[in-house]
Amino acid sequence: MLVLGIDPGTAICGFGFVESSGSRIRGRGHGVITTSPKARTEDRLVKIYDELTELIKNNKPDIMGIEQLFFNRNVTTAIPVGQARGVALLAAAKNNLPIAEQTPLQVKQAVTGYGKATKEQVIYMVTKLLNLKTAPKPDDAADALAVAIATAYIAESPAWRNGFAL
Repeated sequence: MLVLGIDPGTAICGFGFVESSGSRIRGRGHGVITTSPKARTEDRLVKIYDELTELIKNNKPDIMGIEQLFFNRNVTTAIPVGQARGVALLAAAKNNLPIAEQTPLQVKQAVTGYGKATKEQVIYMVTKLLNLKTAPKPDDAADALAVAIATAYIAESPAWRNGFAL
């Protein structure tokens, strides 16, 4: 099963592909979609949509994982992240790609075994779990791979395979 993980953002939108078979996982690529801060918001969102759509069409993932929106202090940052997240959900829906949503705590729990793990701990475990020679860069790509790993675990579960939304 090929899983696409997304770390949404308007300036930098991370993506990562993980292939899973039972309990085995391996990385199949990662990167970021960047937009210019000088561009209009709507143009930035179109770029993210277009590039995600191209990634979906070219790689044909079986499922897309994305974090649920979470913010605790800065509402100003949450709005653009929410917009980029909406565009990613739209790209998946337009391509009939099933979506699994998890909280940041669930992603950290799945990848590190601890829901309050630090960013460094998550990156370390992503690197180890995918047997990568170096840590994925930038952090947005590493975060997207973490989402893909957590999604792979969900998608391999009997509940998901039996049609239950998680």
